Amino acid sequence: MMSSPNFSQLLVDFITWFVFCYFIALNAGYLSLNLFALRSLHRKGQELFISELPRAYSGLEPPVSILVPAYNEEATIAASIRSMLQLSYAEFEIIVINDGSKDGTLDVLKREFALLPFPEAYRRQLQTKEVRQVYRSTRYPNVRVIDKLNGGKADSLNAGINASRYPLFCGVDADSILQRDSLAKVTEPFLRDPTVVAAGGTVRVANGCKVSGGFLTDVGLPKNIWALFQVVEYLRAFLFGRLGWSSMNGMLIISGAFGVFRKDAVVLAGGYRRDTIGEDMELVVRMHRLLREKRQPYRIEFVPDPVCWTEAPEDFKTLKNQRIRWQRGLAESLNANWGLPFSRNGGVPGWVAFPFMLLFEWLGPLVELGGYAFMAYAFFTGLISWQAFGAFLFVAVGLGILLSASGLLLEEMSFHIYPRGKQLLVLGAVVILENFGYRQLNSWWRLTGMWRWATQKESSWGAMKRKGTWQSGTQK
Repeated sequence: MMSSPNFSQLLVDFITWFVFCYFIALNAGYLSLNLFALRSLHRKGQELFISELPRAYSGLEPPVSILVPAYNEEATIAASIRSMLQLSYAEFEIIVINDGSKDGTLDVLKREFALLPFPEAYRRQLQTKEVRQVYRSTRYPNVRVIDKLNGGKADSLNAGINASRYPLFCGVDADSILQRDSLAKVTEPFLRDPTVVAAGGTVRVANGCKVSGGFLTDVGLPKNIWALFQVVEYLRAFLFGRLGWSSMNGMLIISGAFGVFRKDAVVLAGGYRRDTIGEDMELVVRMHRLLREKRQPYRIEFVPDPVCWTEAPEDFKTLKNQRIRWQRGLAESLNANWGLPFSRNGGVPGWVAFPFMLLFEWLGPLVELGGYAFMAYAFFTGLISWQAFGAFLFVAVGLGILLSASGLLLEEMSFHIYPRGKQLLVLGAVVILENFGYRQLNSWWRLTGMWRWATQKESSWGAMKRKGTWQSGTQK
């Protein structure tokens, strides 16, 4: 029979190896996605010459309804709508959904766009909170505003879908700025492939940039450290991670800040769920599940070229609440679509992407923080050697730095958004610094989100503190 000390040592060895293997698998998985993204970028580079030629379908793109949910967005809403009005696109409409804002959002819209009440037939395909009034701009015939009772972001998007006139709709956050060609580029997959039901574009941090008259005139970096961390984070996870999954048709997330959907497919799926915080991810996962159950050919793509610039939170509390909501939304999205990985036709979304999200995104914060705590305790109590502890730090921190650095390298090779040498030096420093505190803090916030989901504590879309200083070219 095994003695107690031997059993204890075996247990320590088992946990140590488990933690090692988990961190190696975590970083190897994301590095693999970067390699898939690199292959996709290489193929895109080969097509660059053709894409720069005059397009045969220029001016014939399908019309798009741009839906802009707004809750307490008076600081940024006017500049965002102006940027959308200047999009290089044949035919589109802008529908702003004022979700019971408590600030001056509606007053700003009335003043800046000369709104008047407009009686129109409102088709209720999806259930929403009561619509109080529909307004139309007397200056811009393609701008309408829906004023409704507060129901959350998902409810606002459903109201916008009900009011939309066109076959495609694009959800855009009210604090966002689109580049002039963003809409044209993000709709290209729908022209290439009739089976495409959704496409997402790149979201980048606008803090530190300069915007004038609705145009982004200068790309800069924020001075705020929290926003700087998010610049690197967006490159690593929101750009190249999603590009890697898209190459396999396994992308489970299209950012609510910038995504285009085929309206009939979304309506058939039931629209956005109003009882979840992560309504954007839940809709995409549900569409995967339902379309695979029907064995219907489809594609959901990520397009890295079209850029949407959005204001990232700069204060600790807002950033914390945002990440808690994101993690809870992830848990709700996976929990609501358990049928996907067990489907006979699950494919890459069900058999690869869903388990990946489950192991490394949903359970990730629990295992990561538990791993740090156990390895530190085991080292300081003499249960493991300093060589083992050093190897763990290399795997957990060193590979994390390598992952972020590879994302920055891919950014510089492919898009070169930050052209100044000083900007690259700053981002290089942030790549290293974020692994010593920020990523661990982020894991703690995500763990809090898991706990709130498990205990079903109430949460909501909430409001973010907007500074909007980048609109006028100033920053604090």
